[in-house]
Amino acid sequence: MTTRLGLGLPQMRQYSIGEDVPAVARAAEDIGYDSLWVFERALFPEPATQGLYGIDGLPWPDQYRSVAEPLVTLTLAAAATERAELGTSVLVAPLHLPFQLARALASLDAASGGRVLAGLGTGWSLDEYAAAGVRPFEERGAVLDEIIDVCRAVWGPDPVAHDGPLTKIAPAVVGPKPARPIPILLAAGNRRSWRRLVDRADGWLPVAMGGTRVADQWRQLRELAEERGRTEPIRTVLRVNAEFRRAGYEGSGRRPFQGGVDQIVRDLEEYAEIGLEEILLDLQGTARDAAELTDVAAEVFEKARAAGV
Repeated sequence: MTTRLGLGLPQMRQYSIGEDVPAVARAAEDIGYDSLWVFERALFPEPATQGLYGIDGLPWPDQYRSVAEPLVTLTLAAAATERAELGTSVLVAPLHLPFQLARALASLDAASGGRVLAGLGTGWSLDEYAAAGVRPFEERGAVLDEIIDVCRAVWGPDPVAHDGPLTKIAPAVVGPKPARPIPILLAAGNRRSWRRLVDRADGWLPVAMGGTRVADQWRQLRELAEERGRTEPIRTVLRVNAEFRRAGYEGSGRRPFQGGVDQIVRDLEEYAEIGLEEILLDLQGTARDAAELTDVAAEVFEKARAAGV
């Protein structure tokens, strides 16, 4: 089975958001990409108060100094395309008020003809929670649970009603409705978050952190789904943060998806063997501009398909 391929949209400071997002989105759809994706990074603490991913001493990448708001970016892409699905990998859900987030996603899905994939996570940045979180960082799991509940309610039939710790909706008509039930995919990396995914979500958003590790987590997640009696399939979209280098990468220290197009495609082949449904390739971080991003995306797609990915 051919693996679906998605592309990360240009959100970083080397891009002109208003011009480059629609242009790259249209080009990616023409190339053949199945989906277009955004991620969320709300701020860049300076000086750093916490390492990247919460790991002490790990610096934040310089490209995180300016990242366009994800739903605005996705709206620009939606207006410029017709076929490609539109996903978030991930939206840090507890930085958003549940009711407003549910309505924004519903409106975007209605406007795009049913193409939205709501990829949600809890994030890790204490500074982002201090600036925008609706509740303290320690309550992020409970907030995500309520956001899922509110989304399901708002997207469902009227009258909408919800009575939770964060959101109270008296019976009301809430529109527009999404064009179809929006799939909710979760970034889950441990057994507790896997239980939430198995019980409450439609799919999984792993990150390429080593083929063996991803394969092992995918096996464990399927085993948990069987234990808990889930019969619906779990949609899978693997996020790949690629570090493109036109000249390639030489030496023993190369990480997966670091290097030239041929090296990236070989890594795609390895991960495709895991059996995940889709791979999201984010090439924007090291591309100089939208023209290079589009050229590299086209070359990777062509060579990946030629290799059977």
